[in-house]
Amino acid sequence: MKKSLIILLVWAPLLAIILVGARVYYAAEVWRYQGANREFMILPGENFSGINGRLAKQELISSPRLFYRYAQFRGYLNKLRTGRFLIKNNSNMMDVFNTLLNEKSIASLFTIPEGKNIYEIAQMLEDQEFAKAKDFLAVVKNKNFLREQGINAETAEGYLYPESYDFTFVKDAKEIAKTMIRQFHKKIATLDFSRTSFSPKEILILASMIEKETGDKKERNMIAGVFHNRLKIHMRLQSDPTTIYGIFERYKGNITKQDLLTPSDYNTYTLKALPKGPISNPGIDAIKAALNPAEHKYLFFVSQNDGTHVFSENYGAHNQAVKKWQLNAKNREGKSWRNHKDN
Repeated sequence: MKKSLIILLVWAPLLAIILVGARVYYAAEVWRYQGANREFMILPGENFSGINGRLAKQELISSPRLFYRYAQFRGYLNKLRTGRFLIKNNSNMMDVFNTLLNEKSIASLFTIPEGKNIYEIAQMLEDQEFAKAKDFLAVVKNKNFLREQGINAETAEGYLYPESYDFTFVKDAKEIAKTMIRQFHKKIATLDFSRTSFSPKEILILASMIEKETGDKKERNMIAGVFHNRLKIHMRLQSDPTTIYGIFERYKGNITKQDLLTPSDYNTYTLKALPKGPISNPGIDAIKAALNPAEHKYLFFVSQNDGTHVFSENYGAHNQAVKKWQLNAKNREGKSWRNHKDN
């Protein structure tokens, strides 16, 4: 009887300790996250309890209780850093701790290529889960918002600077738009608009057209020169991208003869002036080109289907270039501006 009691008093607690230790070891070291690599964000001001709960809910840790106790024991409750972190497949709980404590935060970059318009940017934001397209468009078309940003226009088109932005902690459409507009003002702050007879808004309109017309950075000043030359003699600019912009929300990929003949505030086949506003969001080089056009006598240009153009001084020469580069199927086959070396 005494022997049985000794076994019960000594071995039972020991066995319990061993079992608890085994469970702790399994939860901390053996158990592994089996999902795909996953981004996990720690928000500014978020407490450990909230972080712990979300890790458990997303099944990134095996035991929220053990995770808390370990953090408490090691003094980590207030040491987790704000940021976006990558929890990798096959991570155990100790790996997760190491990631949140020691690895660099992943920046949530959103990149706007030069020449994208507000509708394209809105869709990109939605596709990358930064903001709903409709919310962003509502902001950049809001008159009160535009007035607050110092923009005297119907939309923020042209003022959303094309660049890579870190929107790790920005999920509000208004803040996203503000960030882009602030960068625009910062970029143009050193430009001298007094050297031209065009207003800053007109220069921005020209820059937005230049950005859409060429895939070759070296041609920007040449394209600018053509537009300046035409405007001087009150010649229609006849730019397809402006006409397309005017019908962008219903545009299906092909511009028709009827589209070119239908007057609108953006149809430069019918207007003898600049369109009503910018048609895209240009980069600083396109804005500089609009301010500093190349001096030449060219009035026409036609695409060589690779991002570059043939420039002509008169309609006859232009017509020949059109026949060669646009009406000759062989010269169009397999070519794209995306393949140009300057892109």
